[in-house]
Amino acid sequence: MIITRTPFRISFAGGGSDLANYYAKFGGAVLSTAIDKYVYLSMHPYFFKDGYFLKYKEVEDVHSVDEIKHRIIREVFKLYNIKGVDFNSSADIPSGTGLASSSAFTAGLITLCNAYNETYLSKEEVAEQACHVEIDLLNEPIGKQDQYACACGGLNFIEFEKNGRVNIEKVFLTTDGYKRLENNLMMFYTGQTRAAGDILKEQKKNTTDDIAKINNLHKMVQLAKDLKHELLHNNIDAMGEILHQGWMYKKELAGNISNEFINHYYDLAMKSGASGGKLLGAGGGGFLLFYVKEENHQRLRYALKDLKELPFKFDNKGSTIIHYNKHALRGEH
Repeated sequence: MIITRTPFRISFAGGGSDLANYYAKFGGAVLSTAIDKYVYLSMHPYFFKDGYFLKYKEVEDVHSVDEIKHRIIREVFKLYNIKGVDFNSSADIPSGTGLASSSAFTAGLITLCNAYNETYLSKEEVAEQACHVEIDLLNEPIGKQDQYACACGGLNFIEFEKNGRVNIEKVFLTTDGYKRLENNLMMFYTGQTRAAGDILKEQKKNTTDDIAKINNLHKMVQLAKDLKHELLHNNIDAMGEILHQGWMYKKELAGNISNEFINHYYDLAMKSGASGGKLLGAGGGGFLLFYVKEENHQRLRYALKDLKELPFKFDNKGSTIIHYNKHALRGEH
């Protein structure tokens, strides 16, 4: 049996500039981090050598790869010629919550299939392959930041060149700065899930045709660059204001990114000690992230007591193999 563990991610600034309709014209940049919440994927030989037994939120027992309903599993298994396997998926966090669950799943599955086939890809190559599956093969209206954040792990500044090339740069902080940043970020679940596709389709259209919205994305890219500069100079508290500015710009990119419920809790948090925040992911639901100085933590928790807090730390490993039993993989005893 092989088991992989792949982290989810939170994006701080620049989100949306990783969509091809934008970066192909202007270039893009985001700053994000992987966190210690994961999707776990496992695989071992199935009793029926030509069949597939798949367990995720549904169960599939099929005879050919073309019968597989799960689109990502089907395409990745085709790419790697995977046959006769028993596959299982579990995760720390539900899908549709803005933490890149789909891309974490894809990157983890590519890591898993390479290990199963006894081949090797670097983490950047895993990310590139995950982009190929989601964007090229499945035509998802998404960008490239999530695949790199989840596959590579760590706190990163990620640039998207006009020619499609992706450059990932680790953002190294002082020990004290790293601890303060981790400690002062607080995340709360809104209880609402959403499919990102419709929001991203509208955003993609708006940032292709609407000059004002394109200018907003220019400002969001600059915020990602500003945030990298401030963090590298140990100005950790700059995170709050940059998150807030970015959220104000992002809300204007599409009509359904925010709603009354989200706005209510965001405003409440800002009155209760947060210096800035944002809704993670494409919008419409999921997790609210805030930067809050330590002396205001309890005040904010009380103000948002109706929402579920999710404590977290950063992940620096990315998509990894956490169990590999070669003998069991080959059906040996």
